[in-house]
Amino acid sequence: MTDTVAQSAELSREEAAQAMATAEQIGRKLVAGGHLRRHPITLVAGKVHCEITTVSDTAALTLQENLNPVPGAAGAGSFMIYLPSPSPLQEQVKAAADAHARLSDEAPPTAEAKSASAGPLIDHEALRRAVQQR
Repeated sequence: MTDTVAQSAELSREEAAQAMATAEQIGRKLVAGGHLRRHPITLVAGKVHCEITTVSDTAALTLQENLNPVPGAAGAGSFMIYLPSPSPLQEQVKAAADAHARLSDEAPPTAEAKSASAGPLIDHEALRRAVQQR
């Protein structure tokens, strides 16, 4: 997540790391309770709308995790990390969200609405020019 946010010249990896550190305690509870299997943590930054979930049981032993930065945040001017707020942990999630400006306990914008207004992730014309210049 921090590498994705750091793609933007306006945002810092440190701020993303601070936000995640603030959410660490409630994040552990969300993982332990199995909540992140059904309700993801969502990063919204520029054209990025990334849902982060967990797996358990035998799937956790065989899954190949992709830790690469998600493309699309280079032009982001801000970011928000939306924490799921399941009923047994609502107050604790709200407290974590209130502790950092980049955390929210609100429902994230839908990916469809975000992508409809964000434009394409790839500038095909720029790629075409780069290939022609070779």
